[in-house]
Amino acid sequence: MTGTPGADTDAEDAWAREMPLGPALLQHNATELLGEQAEDRASRIMVTFPPEAATDPALVRKMVDAGMDIARINCAHDGPEEWAAMIAHLDDAAGADALVAMDLAGPKLRTGPLAPGPEVLKARPHRDETGRVVDPAIVVLTAPGTDAQAPGTRVPVTDASWLADLEVGQRLRFTDGRGSRRTLLVTDVLAEEDGPAGVVTELVKTAYFVPGIRLEPETGGSAGVVAHLPARRSHHLVREGEQIILTRELTAWEPVPGGPHRIGCSLSQVFDDALPGQRILFDDGKISGVITAVAAGQLTIDVVSAGVDGVKLRPEKGINLPDTHLDMPSLTEEDREALRFVVEHADIVNYSFVRDQHDVADLLDTVEALGRDDLAVVLKIETVEAFRNLPQILLEAMRWREVGVMIARGDLAVEAGFERLAEVQEEILWLCEAAHVPVIWATQVLESLAKEGLATRAEVTDAAMSMRAECVMLNKGPFIVEAIGFLHDVLQRMQEHVSKKQTLLRKLRSWDLQAWHEQR
Repeated sequence: MTGTPGADTDAEDAWAREMPLGPALLQHNATELLGEQAEDRASRIMVTFPPEAATDPALVRKMVDAGMDIARINCAHDGPEEWAAMIAHLDDAAGADALVAMDLAGPKLRTGPLAPGPEVLKARPHRDETGRVVDPAIVVLTAPGTDAQAPGTRVPVTDASWLADLEVGQRLRFTDGRGSRRTLLVTDVLAEEDGPAGVVTELVKTAYFVPGIRLEPETGGSAGVVAHLPARRSHHLVREGEQIILTRELTAWEPVPGGPHRIGCSLSQVFDDALPGQRILFDDGKISGVITAVAAGQLTIDVVSAGVDGVKLRPEKGINLPDTHLDMPSLTEEDREALRFVVEHADIVNYSFVRDQHDVADLLDTVEALGRDDLAVVLKIETVEAFRNLPQILLEAMRWREVGVMIARGDLAVEAGFERLAEVQEEILWLCEAAHVPVIWATQVLESLAKEGLATRAEVTDAAMSMRAECVMLNKGPFIVEAIGFLHDVLQRMQEHVSKKQTLLRKLRSWDLQAWHEQR
């Protein structure tokens, strides 16, 4: 061993003295960013506000009482009027005890429109296991533009006066869109002062209604005619081995069985930066492909995977390009406009689509110019590019007083590969802990519970693991209050078993590009 005698011992003693400061510093930073932790659990709970939070103060109060610490408002939805109402209801329910975090939308990388499908409505009776009709289908015949207040399938007819001649007990015969003969039995007339608002009928066999169908009274007289119906949503049915043509032009393309499947892309920068051989994924990774050709205004994509029986690709579905660097700012003009509201009303801004330290600098400079150098900043790590650049991103962010990281596991799983998500989020947790940066564990936490009222076993385990982060985020759903209470209970129990992460720390490779490709 070379060097000054005792130097190694002195360094080890200094290291031992400094080590206890790390957890304390992380806890201090978490409190500065996310507020005081609850007495009975270490991790905070962030919850996405649904649109109803703008009009239902009682719902907001229930969310606070269930354990919500931070309200998340997504700037991609609603507008300043609704955002202000949500914040006012939160202030009434919790005062300064709950914080407001607002998400900037970032660039929208989505599929474009498709030509509308056929105008058709399907009405089907309820049958038991033997095929016998238990409850007939209810079909409400209405005049165009009339909203008859009755449950059932609404079918408009062209002539309101024809409805006035119908009586309870009459039968209407017709041939449906498939050429099948069917009969409607009139069971009720929904009367108004100036005529019927609608006529309620029963149907005991499945029928497809299309415009132009003639409804013939069994007793004779004039026929009613079915008016225009809402067009059905169309889609491409994409299968492995087929081709997708992604176009700069946002034309409402017609679906073509077997492809090539043409569909537009909302972000024109894609066509300037994408290269052959790069991967591309659609709809949360349900469809994956490889770009094989780049031409003026379009990309040709060979589909590598699309489920067992194919995947329905619809408009407004997400697109991911994990191998492509898009030469454009992460902070859009819409984001800059939303920031004017954020700096006036929010405690935290969540920054979407951050990819490198330059994106971080852009946001921090913009916020500072707007006079809010005390606005807390959370960087959403949702792309492979951001994951690779995380050390540089953190170093740039550390010039800000209050900063955190959100593991946006939805897009991150799509880009990194679902099989690597656990490893990737673990490395983010380790790196942020080393940097004393608080972490928010996000995306699909207790999603089944929030949306359907019942959690899966895997979700419960995921919720338990989430307590290693300083904050856990829940998304909106009809059962969100129950989900908040459930998560509060899980976090409370788990803090007695685990403190952060007591596991082996192998060599981190988040910024090692060569190692990343070798493991793919």
